[in-house]
Amino acid sequence: MTDAAPTGPAGPAPRPTKRNLFTRFLDTVEWLGNCLPHPVTLFFILAVGIVLLSGLFGAMGVAVEDPRPVGAAGRADDGMIRAVSLMTEDGLRRIFTSLVNNFTSFAPLGVVLVAMLGVGVAERSGLLSAAVRGTVLAAPRNLVTFIIVFAGIMSNIAAEMGYVVLIPLAGAVYYSLGRHPLAGMAAAFAGVSGGYAANLLIGTIDPLLAGITTEAARLIDPNYEVSVTSSWYFMAISVPMIAAIGTFVSTYIVEPKIGPYDPKVADPEVLKGASLEPLTGLEKKGLMFAGLAMLAVFGLMALTLWPEGGLLRDPETGDRLRSPFFSGFVTWIFVFFIVVGFAYGRVTGTMKNDKDVINGMASAASSLGLYVVIVFFAAQFVAFFSWSNLGGITAVAGATFLENSGLTGPAIFIGFILICCLVNLTIGSSSAQWAMTAPIFVPMLMLVGYSPELIATAYRIGDSTTNIITPMMSYFGLILAWAVRYDRNVGIGTMIAMMLPYSIFFTIGWTILFFLWVFGLGLPVGPGSPTYYTPG
Repeated sequence: MTDAAPTGPAGPAPRPTKRNLFTRFLDTVEWLGNCLPHPVTLFFILAVGIVLLSGLFGAMGVAVEDPRPVGAAGRADDGMIRAVSLMTEDGLRRIFTSLVNNFTSFAPLGVVLVAMLGVGVAERSGLLSAAVRGTVLAAPRNLVTFIIVFAGIMSNIAAEMGYVVLIPLAGAVYYSLGRHPLAGMAAAFAGVSGGYAANLLIGTIDPLLAGITTEAARLIDPNYEVSVTSSWYFMAISVPMIAAIGTFVSTYIVEPKIGPYDPKVADPEVLKGASLEPLTGLEKKGLMFAGLAMLAVFGLMALTLWPEGGLLRDPETGDRLRSPFFSGFVTWIFVFFIVVGFAYGRVTGTMKNDKDVINGMASAASSLGLYVVIVFFAAQFVAFFSWSNLGGITAVAGATFLENSGLTGPAIFIGFILICCLVNLTIGSSSAQWAMTAPIFVPMLMLVGYSPELIATAYRIGDSTTNIITPMMSYFGLILAWAVRYDRNVGIGTMIAMMLPYSIFFTIGWTILFFLWVFGLGLPVGPGSPTYYTPG
């Protein structure tokens, strides 16, 4: 892409976008990112590359000393981790016969599909759109920006809903209040994408990343399991901080920089639709019944976990944290959205019977086609990486290097978060990036002494904060198209310059909170999530 001004209904705009050194740097990153193949092709290349490398390192006899204790699961009798060639007859037969099983047993696949079936019902019923409108429009004017950022953060429990509904709605809200609509869209975009990792509830990204982290952790500990709630405490406490930082940046940096709005630069049609209609009486009634359904689901959840002998507590120890309740939490996500979504739809008339529920599920499933294709090739890459022992060898070598360099203390996470920020500039998909890097970083940092839960939490900080300044993010083009409707002079550089302050302040603030929470106060990042890894 270039930074040339798009052509609007009144013709091309002459105003050039101001360019500085950092903007030119981001243009270079964009160009380099466009040189990368499609994520599906990239995982295919990586999988083939692992097979070829395994043949090379296997022939060379590459091996490292296994740091795991004697008797640990997966530890060889001679105490060495050796490269296993997949270029042998046995290796090629294993690849051929395991292709399907690698795909179907890949941890993130099932949990994401199940969660999205429930979310699809809530989205199809109109519940998600009504809830966002009600939250934003009910806010006092002096709290509108905070509520928009907050609603953006919370919207990630429903996948694309924030991008598709909230961001254009925020532009309309600001215009209706006499403020610059691009500033409203920037605030919403910052919450939806820059604050993607934070939430008060468990969203669809949590089981996905937990599954990938589990797969990576099992390169070191074959029995390790990362819960979908593994980062919940830290992600929940991050919500007010990200909302406050987003409000500050919007109010004191972005909006003054943009200046007053001139409606002459807009598409007249978008201004006609920018006046917001309040929730109808039927929609309010639907939200009330949805709230009652939500309380009923929460009550059922409490009954299965809180009382002694609760059905979903650990049947042997009675433990609440390490229990079927949390290990099967994706089932609650599925049930929650179906029950609450249908309750809303039944009242408003958008859902009348089981066929409407099924159609909502089918609609959600149909939107996951590309994700399923990506997962197929990502699963092969992860499996080949595991079989070849290259992950374990890389982890031991990397951990040894870090130990020898002295970078084994908490400060190592500063570098790790910054690396994730940079990688995210060229790989926009959170799951694709983590599926590619987790098999390296998780085992490496586990051997340094940190838990997979803590590592994944640090990754989520870096993965979120640079989403809003990279054109590689899948929704960046869509948001730019909406912005052009309000100002036909907007280009790529305009968008990046507008979002860059959020990215800088989010990265600094979130990293400080991470160190204060984990190493300053010594608090866990989630229920039952240790800070340090102890081989068992």
